[in-house]
Amino acid sequence: MKKIGLFGGTFNPPHLGHLLFAQEVLVQYKLDEVWFIPVNIPPHKERVDLASNEDRIDMLVGAIKDNEYFHVSTIELEREGPSYTIDTIKQLKRIYPNNQFYFLIGGDMVDYLPQWHKIDELLELVTFIGVQRPGTSIKKTYYAEQVHLLDMMQVDLSSSLIRNRIQEGKPITYMVPKEVEALVKERLLYESRTGVEKG
Repeated sequence: MKKIGLFGGTFNPPHLGHLLFAQEVLVQYKLDEVWFIPVNIPPHKERVDLASNEDRIDMLVGAIKDNEYFHVSTIELEREGPSYTIDTIKQLKRIYPNNQFYFLIGGDMVDYLPQWHKIDELLELVTFIGVQRPGTSIKKTYYAEQVHLLDMMQVDLSSSLIRNRIQEGKPITYMVPKEVEALVKERLLYESRTGVEKG
């Protein structure tokens, strides 16, 4: 039986905080692999600061290409309609019945678990692993107690911070893998579209 970590998110863009979290879960929980699952962004919700599905896949593939234990799964991008985690888990369990799955979430998501679609059923199917982000505190609730909290080094990075820096013309070197930085520059991702020139 393989132990697989599932890491869902927009990865818009993927950054070193994502990779460190995945690495620490892999090591501390003795997982065999971690699968990064970019969520689908419906076209009608497209915003100027959201990269396309293709761009996000390409950035993820570039970000993890040197780690044999990391993989990208496009399962949610291939499925039409809203992507609920419960549907993804059920689908993966049908395809890989002998795998044991763990679901990675940021600590800031733990407080929202009661609002997740079919969360009680989901907790029976998968083990949640969370990491606490700097400056956040997790409320003590029944659902929070179901989450294994990872003790790891704190890296205060977020995709929104990186997008803001790009729009302000600031460097993102050392915040994202060099492959991600190269794609961002090559495809002019997250550039400010206000028409204001950067000084």
